[in-house]
Amino acid sequence: MTLTQLFDISLLGRKDSIALEYQGREFTFGELDARSNRLAQLLPHRGFTPGDRLCVYLANCVEMIDLFLACAKAGVIFVPINILYRDREISHILEDAAPRAVISQTPIDSPVPVWTLAEIAEAAAHQPNERPATSFDGDAPAGIIYTSGTTGASKGAVLTHHNFAINGTNLTACWSITAADRFLLALPLFHVHGLGNGIHVWLITGCRMRLLERFDQRTAAAEFLDFRPTLFFGVPTVYVRLLDIAPETARQIGANARLFVSGSAPLPAEVMHDFEKLYGHTILERYGMSETLMNISNSYAGERRAGTVGLPLPGISVRLLSPAGEPVAEGETGEVYLRGPNIFAGYWRRDDATQAAFTDGYFRTGDLATRSADGYYTLSGRKSDLIISGGFNIYPREIEEFLQEQPEISEAAVKGMPDRAKGEVPIAYVVVQSGFDAAAMEERCRAALASFKIPRQFVVVESLPRNALGKVQKHLLPGI
Repeated sequence: MTLTQLFDISLLGRKDSIALEYQGREFTFGELDARSNRLAQLLPHRGFTPGDRLCVYLANCVEMIDLFLACAKAGVIFVPINILYRDREISHILEDAAPRAVISQTPIDSPVPVWTLAEIAEAAAHQPNERPATSFDGDAPAGIIYTSGTTGASKGAVLTHHNFAINGTNLTACWSITAADRFLLALPLFHVHGLGNGIHVWLITGCRMRLLERFDQRTAAAEFLDFRPTLFFGVPTVYVRLLDIAPETARQIGANARLFVSGSAPLPAEVMHDFEKLYGHTILERYGMSETLMNISNSYAGERRAGTVGLPLPGISVRLLSPAGEPVAEGETGEVYLRGPNIFAGYWRRDDATQAAFTDGYFRTGDLATRSADGYYTLSGRKSDLIISGGFNIYPREIEEFLQEQPEISEAAVKGMPDRAKGEVPIAYVVVQSGFDAAAMEERCRAALASFKIPRQFVVVESLPRNALGKVQKHLLPGI
């Protein structure tokens, strides 16, 4: 089954229902189907054949949804580009993906044609409101999502129709999402969190969605009160901002809501507890990747355990292995290996990287985690972040969580720095409030952590460098 056939549950089955709100306009599922049909008819007229790539460099808008649906219908591979990327990053993706065209509202240097939304809208208006005749199956690529590239040039993860479909149906079932939900989506659609999770659960269930161009703390309360969503997906930085909303307003937002989900970066336990006190909801945390979509999730009906990402989703197998490739015991840290129908088809035109990423049919994530006796997984950070100091393994997240529990510290990131005697030592970068004293903080660390985990220096910074989804970019932290 292709995504179009799956989405027909809503596009055809609920064609007269309001599907989408965007900037004061409403669209039915039937209207979205017709808009994307005309675009899907236009693509072959512009030279596209199944398997060709279309790059899209756009902020959230209805047209971005139209284009994704049109590509799914025409067998074209949808390649979203992070709207925060600039010339160097964009050029790399255009060279690597080799698209037939790019759609952008801003001028960019491109070796292929660049079309504006107005241009394609005018051209599509003359196309018939019928789906193009195409033939491909669920194993066909539906999108290429480029990784954040923290350790080099970003690679394109090829996600098939099947990958997106199983992810969407898993989340729909496990999080009890139905047509009765009201879904507020402020996540960027160039990322799998907004595209692979948000757009898919909406189209599969036929719920009503309000799309925002971006999350804006200044207008967030008004959006929640006006739309009254039952469902909201966010990243940890968004939930931190929501803690600033007045308690009476927060209680009203919580009274309308059914489920708040967090992902794309670790959710500090303190934020989870503070949010529960303010809104009356326990945030559901889960774990996913660009290459795999969603893998593990806390339970909707069962326990949502703070600090953990929960249990494997249906059909997904998880292994925790040592550097030698041996299974680790409960409570011990190992690298996360994954197998399931959600796992990507490989890296675009990078057979070497694809082969290196798999072992015995399992995808090597590079993430570290522990597993409790009852099966809950807790992430410990990236394998590349691991600090080995004097022969001891140090997992930065453990130190970061302790520091963020301290009232003087609002954010913290820990990374290893070279040390002649120990190989590496941990250094803490902290965003502080008034009253911070490095010596006093070191003493507090000594009372709570093993001696080799004590940060050798506290570097005060105005803010931590983050990507568009709020994940800290440690490689951009200043050197010492």
